[in-house]
Amino acid sequence: MSGKLTGRTALISGAATGMGRSTAMRFANEGAHVILFGLGGPDLDEAAALTGGTAIHGDVTQSSNVERAVDACDGRLDIVVNAAGIILLDEPETVSDESWEKSFAVNLTGAMKVCRAALPLLKRQGGAIVNIASVAAFNASPANAAYAASKAGLVSLTRTLAYAHGADGIRANAVAPGWVRTPMSEYEMVEAARANGTTPEDEFTQLTSRIALKRVAEPDEIAACCLFLASDDASFVTGTVLVADGGGRSPTQNRAV
Repeated sequence: MSGKLTGRTALISGAATGMGRSTAMRFANEGAHVILFGLGGPDLDEAAALTGGTAIHGDVTQSSNVERAVDACDGRLDIVVNAAGIILLDEPETVSDESWEKSFAVNLTGAMKVCRAALPLLKRQGGAIVNIASVAAFNASPANAAYAASKAGLVSLTRTLAYAHGADGIRANAVAPGWVRTPMSEYEMVEAARANGTTPEDEFTQLTSRIALKRVAEPDEIAACCLFLASDDASFVTGTVLVADGGGRSPTQNRAV
């Protein structure tokens, strides 16, 4: 690796699995000291051991937990990646209050709490915020009402952060992945298979036929996007959304269910 993040400290939420874990691994390989924050239990501890980082077990929806994660940075924080997220399948007519509120609490409010707590440290020397949104923020889907709305809100929050704190030397950007091989997408495929009388692998195969690159992404490919936005390679990039979907952006039918 090139050591693009040598000497920097990165706080990564949702770091136990999926894109968050891959981002922590990629950043550590580039020289960063990583603080891995999340609810992953043994998975989070394992990721911390592999990266030489620090595991902070906690919930992004709880301000006291977020503050504990920021405190673990020991007064120096250069990069924040908000990768914590959930998806609950719901439709506009039947979405429950609980589903809506939980989706927003994790996907949007949690990211806000992490950024809010991190800003005083980031302002000391400047830094980068990378929020992992989703192409669902832009694509219509009947079965992802709360998820899509929360990710659209995350895009808006990212742009607000960029303009509010650009003068502080802080850049804020979002990555909008399409389909990625993660526990979250596997959950969606299981639900789609149940609804359609197929198998999860059948659903993945059908899905890839509608993607230009004819495959879903691996988590490390999204981690590479996060690395670009967090590094000096993106020194004049802020307030933007990097779509990484393999050429799959299209209307409603690109969602699984």
